[in-house]
Amino acid sequence: MSRARDFADLAGSADAGGLTGKNMVVNGAMQVFQRATAATAAAGGYETADRFIMGEVSGGAYTTERSTDHPTSSGYSLKAQVTTADTSLSAAHYAYIYHKIEAQNLQHLAYGTSSAKTLTLSFFVKSNKTGTYTVNLYKPDGTGYIFVQEYTIDSADTWEKKTITVSPTAGSTSFITASAGAIANDNGSGLEVGFGLAWGSNYTGGTSGSWSSNTNHYATTNQVNWLDSTSNNFYLTQIQLEVGEKATPFEHRSFGDELRRCQRYYEKSYGQSTNPGTGTAAGIMQSGGAQGNTTTGEYAGDKVQYAVVKRATPTLTIYDGDGTSAKCTRVNFGVTAAAGQDIATGNSTDSGFNGISYSGGAASGIQFHFEADAEL
Repeated sequence: MSRARDFADLAGSADAGGLTGKNMVVNGAMQVFQRATAATAAAGGYETADRFIMGEVSGGAYTTERSTDHPTSSGYSLKAQVTTADTSLSAAHYAYIYHKIEAQNLQHLAYGTSSAKTLTLSFFVKSNKTGTYTVNLYKPDGTGYIFVQEYTIDSADTWEKKTITVSPTAGSTSFITASAGAIANDNGSGLEVGFGLAWGSNYTGGTSGSWSSNTNHYATTNQVNWLDSTSNNFYLTQIQLEVGEKATPFEHRSFGDELRRCQRYYEKSYGQSTNPGTGTAAGIMQSGGAQGNTTTGEYAGDKVQYAVVKRATPTLTIYDGDGTSAKCTRVNFGVTAAAGQDIATGNSTDSGFNGISYSGGAASGIQFHFEADAEL
């Protein structure tokens, strides 16, 4: 076979899904769990898997955690488990898992123009509860629009791959191709991808396969109530959103690559296997020594430089060596002297910050852990 033929074959493979950077979802393979890997109650935030919000307002409750149950028997998935059943959803009740994509990473979609691109969402899902579920794609920028699509979990406790095509004119609409469909070129949320688990009547009414200007239409009336039994589980992994009319093979990224993508939005000083707020000196940050009045104990460390520049100046949470928030540990010549000392942060930017302690006696420096949260 000639070199020219070899190159052509490689190019064809690339067109079929070999190129990197096609997947707009960060952590779609559920590799990174910086906050917690064990079962944690869903409370409307980023509790376990990085870049995925666990939405929940209901009379029930569920947890999420990292699972080794995986469609290819190698890797991780996000597992949700009902812990308190809600057998009769009120109008305002819901449970869903969603992912926000930064707006400036979506400019190639050309939303707001007649050249707006068709997208394809693919993912693997498994649940003991079969029936009709919904996914949605919500554009919050400017004028809000939402697309909803039903899919069916056909067989209980079986991994199934689902593929959803999202045309910019789905449902014979022109919302996305008109100027109001534009996504701002900034660091805000440009698109949200949501996986419905249960929706009260305030949020149903959407038409499957269509865009709507009613941004409460997160689901259709056919969505199952997954919260109706504590036996119910839901697994999700290999989520991919890409340009085009068909799904290509999932883009596998290294753990290091995916971690750095996640760290644009959230970073911690703790080791990857250690939950924030844990009492430990492992990996703890330490200042270079006292600056200012050594009698009153004013200490300033060198600037903490983040591994990745953040999406915006993050919200900081500081912990001492005992895991107490808003405190630091004062040390003297490398020996821990006292935890629970007051700490302030200064010169905080998207690239780092300074830590300053104003309590305690003279010492050689201070120690502290941190969380930096710049999530969408």
